[in-house]
Amino acid sequence: MTAQAAHCYIGLSQWNHKHWQQGPLAGGGQLSTLSRYSRYFSSVEGNTSFYGLPEAQTVRDWYSQTPEHFRFCFKLPRSITHDRLLQVPHEELMAALERFALLREKLGMIFLQLPDAFGPQHFGILQQFIESLPKEMNFSLEVRHRGFFNKDDTERQLNALLMEHGINRIQFDTRALFKNPADDEDTLEALKAKPNLPLHVIATGQNPMVRFITAKDWQGTLHYLEPWITKIAQWIREGRTPYMFLHTPSNSHAPEVAAYFAEQLNQTIPDAALFSHWPQAPEQLQESLF
Repeated sequence: MTAQAAHCYIGLSQWNHKHWQQGPLAGGGQLSTLSRYSRYFSSVEGNTSFYGLPEAQTVRDWYSQTPEHFRFCFKLPRSITHDRLLQVPHEELMAALERFALLREKLGMIFLQLPDAFGPQHFGILQQFIESLPKEMNFSLEVRHRGFFNKDDTERQLNALLMEHGINRIQFDTRALFKNPADDEDTLEALKAKPNLPLHVIATGQNPMVRFITAKDWQGTLHYLEPWITKIAQWIREGRTPYMFLHTPSNSHAPEVAAYFAEQLNQTIPDAALFSHWPQAPEQLQESLF
């Protein structure tokens, strides 16, 4: 797997999962879980940093365990985004950004996920925060307050701010999950944690970022991915470099969903998916994906 001019980074929300104990992502051997993961995937959502900044040496280790083309997308800590709603001393923000900067060229994006409590009334705070961000770093933003999804002046103002500063507005597609609810524990937890918001597809920066979650019946909801194949291909042809992150309610089958997406994208634009398929017998592939 090598990077090329027109491509899409593909990843999951984590690089280790208790369910992945069979096949290429399984434990054992001398390779770390991150090294095994990065053999196949080209990016990852860094959810660990949401709960606290990793140690500097840990970040350096992550850098050394991944190939040259790999890109991390780490979340800012919740102490900044959720607990204090971006109202933190500039020195504290810069200290966090400097920790992520240890990843050097492998830092794809810094992910600002705002809670649903952060609404249009906080727009001035958001504007001031974005204007304070270093221009040499790449950022993405996910808003969860419904007031930013009304296709009105407030949303237009938000999109204009992001475009001005090259911040990538995240699209989180949860339609498959909410339109196909189930009563298992994983689904109920996902329904509680994930936002049920309108999907407004827009590229406000050079690296559009999409987060997609299936229902428990992941094989039966793969058709929700089809419009994203077309949109990602469009963005690539426009000269953008998208990021696509695949989820399932428990993430047990997220690798299979990613493999399906990569296969479909490559059929639209050959070799556009930065993803390496793991060895699998044809009959197994047929059973697991369809």
